[in-house]
Amino acid sequence: MTELKPLDLPAPDADAYLAWIADFSSADMETARAGVAALKENPPATAEETLTAWNDIEVALSNTIARCELFSEVHPDSGVREAAEQASLAARQLSTEFGLDPDLYAVFVGLDHHTLDSESTRLLEKILRSFRRSGVAADEATRGRIKDLRDRLTVLGQTFARTIREGTRSLRVRPEQLAGLPQDWIDAHPADDDGLVTVTTDYPDAIPFRTFAHDAEARRALLVEQLTIGYPDNVDVLRELFTLRAELAGLLGYDNWPDFDAEVKMIKTGAAIPEFIDRIAAAALEPAQRDVGVLLERLREDRPDADRVEASDASYYAEVHRREKLDVDAQLVRTYFDFAKVRAGLLDVTGRLFGLTYTPRDDLPVWHPSVTAYDVARSDDGETVGRIYLDLHPREGKFKHAAQFTLTNGVRGVQLPEGTLVCNFPTGLMEHDNVTTLFHEFGHLVHHLVGGHQRWNEFSGVATEWDFVEAPSQMLEEWAWDADVLASFATDAAGSPIPPDLVARMRRADDFGKGYFARTQMFYAALSYYLHLENPTDLVERTRELQERYSLFPYVEGTCMPTSFGHLDGYGSGYYTYMWSLVIAKDMFSAFDRNNLFDREVADRYRDRVLVPGGTKDAADLVRDFLGRDYSFDAYAAWLAE
Repeated sequence: MTELKPLDLPAPDADAYLAWIADFSSADMETARAGVAALKENPPATAEETLTAWNDIEVALSNTIARCELFSEVHPDSGVREAAEQASLAARQLSTEFGLDPDLYAVFVGLDHHTLDSESTRLLEKILRSFRRSGVAADEATRGRIKDLRDRLTVLGQTFARTIREGTRSLRVRPEQLAGLPQDWIDAHPADDDGLVTVTTDYPDAIPFRTFAHDAEARRALLVEQLTIGYPDNVDVLRELFTLRAELAGLLGYDNWPDFDAEVKMIKTGAAIPEFIDRIAAAALEPAQRDVGVLLERLREDRPDADRVEASDASYYAEVHRREKLDVDAQLVRTYFDFAKVRAGLLDVTGRLFGLTYTPRDDLPVWHPSVTAYDVARSDDGETVGRIYLDLHPREGKFKHAAQFTLTNGVRGVQLPEGTLVCNFPTGLMEHDNVTTLFHEFGHLVHHLVGGHQRWNEFSGVATEWDFVEAPSQMLEEWAWDADVLASFATDAAGSPIPPDLVARMRRADDFGKGYFARTQMFYAALSYYLHLENPTDLVERTRELQERYSLFPYVEGTCMPTSFGHLDGYGSGYYTYMWSLVIAKDMFSAFDRNNLFDREVADRYRDRVLVPGGTKDAADLVRDFLGRDYSFDAYAAWLAE
């Protein structure tokens, strides 16, 4: 068998990328069109051959969509980003066209599933379900309307994301308003010719500023800027998006978008989403009220007339409480987390845990000088697993949050899995929250790679139900809290490792606020559900109502958080999935020995039974294979109540 090679990226200039995107996208779509024509005109003799032909079509389309969606979010040239958006749109339009083709559907309906093995049978079932959910059984006029809706929804999603991505805002403050911030942060933000310092809404600026800056008004002003990214432009975009999704769901035979959205997730029904939200909110209420009471008591030492804790005060006073009462100073903690050491430590830890070796590829072309590339192999036999790219620092026009993007879906014997981690971390010292986020997102990358050696593209990598995909990443965060693990890479400027007693205090301090954090997450989950269900006329007022119902921090006047809430596109009505996954993550972690997180038997069993299968099994079955039982709410409830 010919050894598979990773993708060759073009030279790192705009013209090379423009030509590359045009070439591969047109070739992939021609491959897909020709493949579909052949399936309809001269169907293969067997069901297995038909699925193989369809797999080739899916590989071609998914390659264009994945690569174009990545470079529409990360390439430094706006022209390349726009070209990638247009190519992705064209590929999605073609995919929609295929999904509405009755003649193509008839090819699969007529297959004899009795001749297929269990995995191929599962694939056929998913193909038929996808056709049904695409609306292929509708009459011609309805199919035409469905296609128009899906094409328009793709454009709306791109517009929504672009507005957020390119909508960085800033605040100009006097140097004395930086009091409380770490000195290295201050040094990196010199005053301009007017004597003012610019603070942006990008994470490396905003998170430290809202956590450490003593100036309450400046903290609040920056939060307002963060919560108005996309406002008012994205208001009409969201309203149309919610309207069209509701219409699409109706045409497909569903009562509403959440019902359509939930059908293919573990939760199964839209009505179960608010039930889950309310269950978590109820479980979190008592610890949330207790901890917010602590914040309010400390706030009143500075402002005796305060009657509520504002969102702009929450991070600051949580840090004050941890420093004054829990003996954890985040500014001291961050001196142990130099970015370069953390990145190296992340690779060492995950390599050891999952049996992987990362080889730097400084010789490869990348789209920006800050991007690093690695070839990944299995440690035991040296077999190539795939390739990863780490794009971890902010820049103008780049994706603003943290996520794993697919570059190539791995398909056994066809192509190796490749993925990109896209984050916005500082280049110097990091808060520990940044470290856990890096571990979390890297968990998606590992899942994509080790689960990316399936026979069928449909099951490659992170291809499980959407409300499970966060669980492996959330569980990996636990390694960023272990004293022995941290001591292997978290060292101060003198090379001294972080003390175990400091890590123990950090763990205790991290428990503070988990109740109100859960309530805030349920506010976000409620937004994603109810905005899709109701499409309210007054987006601001409905946001205010839901925040008052679920969050313990009041609505911030003058803001419209949904316009900067990027998950409303990709996650749809299902943002509850973060907490649903956390419930499962806590249960899976209970199988590990906290005194030996690298126990080979448990680590291998987890890797091989949860990650390696990709989407070849339902998530509940993957977890059962690992735990030896069904997952439960107990571990999460115990953690929340601690």
